[in-house]
Amino acid sequence: MTALPQLNRIGWLLASFGVSLLFILLWYVVARARLVSPVFLPGPERTWDALVYGLTEGDLLAKTAATIERMIYGWLLASLVGIVLGAAVGVSQAARVYVEPTLEFLRPLPASAMMPVAIALFGLTNAMVLAVIAFGALWPMLLATVHGFAAVEPRLYQVSRALGLPRRDVIWKIALPSAMPDILAGMRVGLTIALILAVVGEMLASRPGLGQAILLAARSFQSADLYAGVVLLGLIGYVSNQLLSAAESRLLKWRDQPRP
Repeated sequence: MTALPQLNRIGWLLASFGVSLLFILLWYVVARARLVSPVFLPGPERTWDALVYGLTEGDLLAKTAATIERMIYGWLLASLVGIVLGAAVGVSQAARVYVEPTLEFLRPLPASAMMPVAIALFGLTNAMVLAVIAFGALWPMLLATVHGFAAVEPRLYQVSRALGLPRRDVIWKIALPSAMPDILAGMRVGLTIALILAVVGEMLASRPGLGQAILLAARSFQSADLYAGVVLLGLIGYVSNQLLSAAESRLLKWRDQPRP
């Protein structure tokens, strides 16, 4: 019974790998035929050489680490605020009435519109970049947490009251496990937003990182270095998503267990 799902997973993985190879082949053909000027579109071999050189001889590895660090710190800050505030709003009807109008006022504001405010408060510093990342990545996690806690089966609360459980145990043992799928889904979306805003913040604040490296490469027409940075960003997004997906599968393993 377990062999068929495993074969399906391998088949999908091979298909995904094949699509990636076709994309690289198309990229190679277009670059080789010079349908686009090599100044703007280097071939995959030039991009690979620039990537290897930047990681081994240049400072691309340090800049990659700086971008990952900002992404993770901003995402963790947004996760902490989003989950705590979302849980408070989700379990309390009164808190929802008082806080929801303010949240709905702030939620539509794009993170890019908050950058001038962050620059005015923190200057062109790492704190400014982290504040923008946290603000942009906060909303998917906050809204998912509110929805997860608000969607808990009401009968579970009735049972907890009948058993005389304290409110802390109700939240920790009943509401949180029930809301966990929504929370983790919001965290995955927030992680992607955190990476995007980390790059944008590095470009605007001129902080060391992949965003700054890509911007400088574009300004100096070093297209191979530019595409090497873009490839690294794609790898960071893919690996971080896979790690979070693995953690999600482990934390939500109870969903796949057969019910008695």
